Amino acid sequence: MSIFLSRCASARPAFLIRTLMTLAVGACPAALAAAQLEEVVVTSSRIPMALREVGTSISVVTQEEIGQLGFTSLYDVLRTQPGVSVTNTGGTGSAAALRIRGEEGYRTLVLLDGIDISDTSGPQVSPRFEHLLSSGIQRVEILRGPQGLMYGADAGGVVSITTISPTQGLGGEVSAEGGRYDSRQVAANLGGGSEVVDFNLSGTDYRTDGFNARTTDTRLGDKDGYDNSTLNARLGFNATEALRLSLVGRTVDGENHFDDCYTTDTGEPTDRCSDDYEQQAWRMAADYSAGRFTHQLSHNSSDTDRSFYSAGQFSFGTKGQLERSSYLGSFGYSDGLRLVYGVDLERQSIDDGASDETRDQNGYYLEYQGGFGDRVFVTAGTRYDDNDDFGTHSSYRVSGAYLIPLNDGELKLKSAYGTGFRAPSLYEISYNSGSFAYPPASNTTLKEEQSEGYDLGLSWLASSGVYLEAVYFDQKVEDEIYFDQADYSGYLQRSGDTDSSGVELVAQWPVTQNLSLNTNYTFNDTKTSTGSRRPYRPEHLANLGLNWQLLNDDLALGAAWRSSRGAQDIDGSQLDDYQVLELTANYQLAPGLQVYGRLENALDEDYQEVPTYNTSSAAAYAGMRYAF
Repeated sequence: MSIFLSRCASARPAFLIRTLMTLAVGACPAALAAAQLEEVVVTSSRIPMALREVGTSISVVTQEEIGQLGFTSLYDVLRTQPGVSVTNTGGTGSAAALRIRGEEGYRTLVLLDGIDISDTSGPQVSPRFEHLLSSGIQRVEILRGPQGLMYGADAGGVVSITTISPTQGLGGEVSAEGGRYDSRQVAANLGGGSEVVDFNLSGTDYRTDGFNARTTDTRLGDKDGYDNSTLNARLGFNATEALRLSLVGRTVDGENHFDDCYTTDTGEPTDRCSDDYEQQAWRMAADYSAGRFTHQLSHNSSDTDRSFYSAGQFSFGTKGQLERSSYLGSFGYSDGLRLVYGVDLERQSIDDGASDETRDQNGYYLEYQGGFGDRVFVTAGTRYDDNDDFGTHSSYRVSGAYLIPLNDGELKLKSAYGTGFRAPSLYEISYNSGSFAYPPASNTTLKEEQSEGYDLGLSWLASSGVYLEAVYFDQKVEDEIYFDQADYSGYLQRSGDTDSSGVELVAQWPVTQNLSLNTNYTFNDTKTSTGSRRPYRPEHLANLGLNWQLLNDDLALGAAWRSSRGAQDIDGSQLDDYQVLELTANYQLAPGLQVYGRLENALDEDYQEVPTYNTSSAAAYAGMRYAF
């Protein structure tokens, strides 16, 4: 499973794994390895499971890691994980696509405190990663591949984000930082509670003047800035020992400036463009335990409102809403047998001013989880979805893990196979039937995409804390929907399979009590059904992270290096190969008081992830945080 972070090994990222594969010595205590073996994840099957028993591929990012890396945008944190790549179009707040194992970002489900925060108002039902800040995030789990049986997720998998959880007593943290591009961020978190009631409130206000988003903007050459205000609230009430009620709320208000749009009155091109983004989301849930049974009832809603402006005038706007009511249950027959089952009732809607469309999709699922002794663990499940427009579909998943004691550690063999489907979005259907489409798109009747994939892997965790992992994956999307980039006629559909396969390698090495290395490498071979390379997918991705604790752990120095090679543009031309280095320092000035700094793109690498879109030059940031 990817990235199990030891407490000794704190930084992140990667490099050539084969050197570390020969090393099996470390100075961290054996208790650390035991803690890693028993780490609990919930994303694979929506209920807590020990990571050592899970056959799917899961990465875990902790709050400590997020703080050590220091990135403002959450997608910059997640791109340090195996199998994850990101393309950004002009800096913080500009449109960003996060791809897992080469799949499009809209094929990945993103949950925040259990809320599906997908934006239904865009061309595809997709998360807006550009508006997700790292501040206030406690944990992220990434389920890679078409294994999202329990959620109805597609080929990309599931990203589950948890904000800071309430704790007993009263405490919190405040922080402030600033740096290049006149960037400044203020964040605060306050939480507390008793055995009966608990709460947590966190907020972040971020501002940056940014830099010129596009190389083609040579006339204005203006800075394209971004503002973001995010607020999260969590409230829990333990009504009885068996019943817990909870409420989560979230609001995001973002404004991004960009280049290359058209005036509303004359239709002339202009680089004075902006996008206002607002999202309000909430979730309420009731969890009840009764003997061998557990039950959860929940309802969540997410409303998105986007407005676009050109040369100071309103251009167009879209609104979207996603609502989901769910029941999740489990029955534990014994320590080695459990059934997980549930129902999801979902409604999507989009209003772009010209059309107002709504669609329902209901899902029903059942999964068997079995264990044989303390060494063999298997799951097998099925899901049945009924879509208003595209009928019924069945999805499946099987997974297994086999544990073998080996050389004062534990070797794990794992495998998983899963299927999924994606119905054409309301926007895709509406566009092809609207006035902007023409042949061949207007003559194309879109049908659902179907996906399947598997992975095979092995991992080894030594009592010293050394962790090694290798995974082979292969997944396919049948009848991929894509926009006609040649004639701009609308949305077309390929016949045949679009493929993504490759290898993920992960290593973690606590060199000493104070020095740790983390590394991962991903080889990703992506092909369309016609045999051409899929655009913007690096063939080689590597990360290397180092963390060094000094002065009785009061000073932490870190370095994170990332390399991307072999990506192509839509026309098949080669994109920039690049490598970037980030340096960080954190110093505990007094109890609860910490000062920190980071240097992003320390080598001042000049590169583009998407042609004609600029990326940040070397940029320094410094800040202070106080915990109480």
